[in-house]
Amino acid sequence: MDEAIRKAGVLIEALPYIRSYRGKTFVIKLGGAAMEERRVLDDLLEDIVFLATVGIRPVLVHGGGPDISRTMEQRGLKPTFVRGHRVTDAATLAVVREVLGEINADLVRRLRLLHAEAEGIVGEPPGALVGRRKVFKERQPDGTEVEVDLGLVGSIEAIDHAFFSGLIEHGVIPVVAPLARGRSGELLNCNADTAASFLAVALGAEKAVFLSDTHGILTDPGDERSLASSLTGADVERLIKAGVITGGMLPKVSACLAALEGGVRKAHIVDGRIPHAVLLEIFTDKGAGTQILR
Repeated sequence: MDEAIRKAGVLIEALPYIRSYRGKTFVIKLGGAAMEERRVLDDLLEDIVFLATVGIRPVLVHGGGPDISRTMEQRGLKPTFVRGHRVTDAATLAVVREVLGEINADLVRRLRLLHAEAEGIVGEPPGALVGRRKVFKERQPDGTEVEVDLGLVGSIEAIDHAFFSGLIEHGVIPVVAPLARGRSGELLNCNADTAASFLAVALGAEKAVFLSDTHGILTDPGDERSLASSLTGADVERLIKAGVITGGMLPKVSACLAALEGGVRKAHIVDGRIPHAVLLEIFTDKGAGTQILR
């Protein structure tokens, strides 16, 4: 009986959040252990189906970096990165497309087994995600700047809003791989965090949720008890300038800030290894990670 009462209390706590978010779009980016461990992924997909069941409109974005690197090495290809972006020639792009396609199909299959409608988007239809080539400039010791060609690497600059809205309005969960088409039709490999951020802005999302292998943002990197449950964008920028937020957290935080600047109300960084982390973050007062507010 005590357990039943506790569960009822959890539902009551979630009720105002469910009412507030009904009909709103959430963009959720899968990454880290959430992509590697079957039990963790099953929990997260159950969370996403729960969101759809209570009237929230989830959009799922996924990467596949570790699987891509493993497959490349198995085929004698050496993964090369510049500022966190995979240098992508034609052979690498073929692996990227193959691996992301397999991951995407598996996610769609699992969502359907949970009785959800889902549609995979892996560079098709051609106008779903439109991108442009990304070129970095590196400053040389003499002060000059040299362009670094990343190959078939891009950033998303537009989406087919009618296509995505049509899926969402009909209760279909879009499952999106970060592959875009250039203006001339070429396929471009994009960063999944920035793709999720762009989609959240373009779709007018209420929330952008980034799943990672960390508990969220720590105000003292050496102390896990310093987890910040809520920060403003200004707070985050101060932590970046102070050197508190560094390394692999920077791309996710930058994606969060870009989403907020584009009009998304809240961005979240959540440890995807926690069972049902998405539901805990969204439907409980305490949360499970860090929310960043405009």
